[in-house]
Amino acid sequence: MKNLLVVLFCCLCFSSQAEHTYDLSFKRVAGNVYTYVNYGSFDGQRYAANAVYLVTKDGVVLFDTPWDKEYFQPLLDSIWQRHHEKVIMCLSTHFHEDRTAGLTYYAAKGIKTFTTRQTDSLCMLNHNPRARFIMPKDTVFHVGGEVFQVYYPGPGHSADNLVIWLPEYRVLYGGCLIKSTGANSLGNLEDANVSEWEKSLKRVRRKFPHPDFIIVGHEDWRNKRSIKHTLDLLSDYRKAHALLKRPLKLSQKR
Repeated sequence: MKNLLVVLFCCLCFSSQAEHTYDLSFKRVAGNVYTYVNYGSFDGQRYAANAVYLVTKDGVVLFDTPWDKEYFQPLLDSIWQRHHEKVIMCLSTHFHEDRTAGLTYYAAKGIKTFTTRQTDSLCMLNHNPRARFIMPKDTVFHVGGEVFQVYYPGPGHSADNLVIWLPEYRVLYGGCLIKSTGANSLGNLEDANVSEWEKSLKRVRRKFPHPDFIIVGHEDWRNKRSIKHTLDLLSDYRKAHALLKRPLKLSQKR
């Protein structure tokens, strides 16, 4: 009986670890650029979120934190196991919790955390975790032999949404500004500026015209037509709301 209990305990532990490993998934995009997928809750539903990290000679740069605290340390552990490198830097692409939730945790670990001043103000206003360092909206970073560019195209999904360009690998990390081609709506519009979103996307397209990969904030990112798809979604949204605002015509009496 005692041996049976030991076997059951081991099976339960293995099952728990397997489920946790499955919950945090990784994929190499190109060269030293990787995506990781984690999960969080919004309006009572659980959603997947994509984020990116870059492996450099000096350590790993994280673009956006995990959404839920259960992933904060497992992400660091997984990166160490995969690359034998520590995370040395983390920057968030906008103020929502699926991008900033781990900032305080990572800063306490000695990781340099960054946001723009606009993002920091919105984090403070919404009682979200804040970074220790402020960066300009448009900045080119050189870290451990790698280069990446932070670019602010204007408001869209949020007032402060940034994109990241990794020129050596021609990877554009669009975050939540760009919707997956699998998305059938613009998603959470609570902090969106729909009227400016199209202009911001077109600035991104002009700035980085021929990316080999476009990583979106949620859902599948393998289709490079995601910017075009987001523009189509914006067009559909505007048309639908124009119809709702159109006054009803009363039929004439006979």
